[in-house]
Amino acid sequence: MVEEDIGEATIVYEAPDGETVEDNVPNEHVAYFQDHWMVKTGEDDEGRDLVRRIPASRVYHVERTVEQFEEEVKTLRDQVQSVADDLRSKLLGGGETSGGPGGTTGEPESISIDVESGDRGEGSESDES
Repeated sequence: MVEEDIGEATIVYEAPDGETVEDNVPNEHVAYFQDHWMVKTGEDDEGRDLVRRIPASRVYHVERTVEQFEEEVKTLRDQVQSVADDLRSKLLGGGETSGGPGGTTGEPESISIDVESGDRGEGSESDES
């Protein structure tokens, strides 16, 4: 089996004692979630991952090597869309065929978010201009 090179990440942050820490880890061992950076630091005796959660306010920067920047942005868009879908489900009661507020089109409501500009558009995917 050929192992795919997933690249590396370097996270630089302030430790509780005030010292600056620089960790180099595989890309898959660092993630951002709920205003914290999470870094896999190892495994316990039972094979469970040990994770250090670092508040975003203590992180100076994170550098990652990636194959193509476009793929990294696509991954970010997918993550944002997933969060938007979860929020829509929680706030609107999870009805996937409501067609949005006041609508019963049978089509799921679509919310697009332009990651680069932050613009948000709402409407059904079947909307025509």
